[in-house]
Amino acid sequence: METLDFDFPADAPIRQRAHVGVVGSGDLEILIEPDPGDASRISVCTSVDGYGEIWRRVLQRVFERHPVRARVRINDFGATPGVVALRLEQALEASRR
Repeated sequence: METLDFDFPADAPIRQRAHVGVVGSGDLEILIEPDPGDASRISVCTSVDGYGEIWRRVLQRVFERHPVRARVRINDFGATPGVVALRLEQALEASRR
């Protein structure tokens, strides 16, 4: 188990909390909520150690496109980078409704 924390500059608030995905074989869950700060704050709890740089790159790519001020918690059970990006997009869409 590894826990990773990331911050990315942000200026757009999200409207509401959202929860997508489930923790299970090859998947992950994302919980996103508004944050009053000036950044996106992401905490990743993953079952796969040693992939911090991959996580940083995937998250950076998403949050460069969507500079939202949010607190994001990700619980991972071996999801691929494509699944991570898909779930983040889903969570961001759900938080805008």
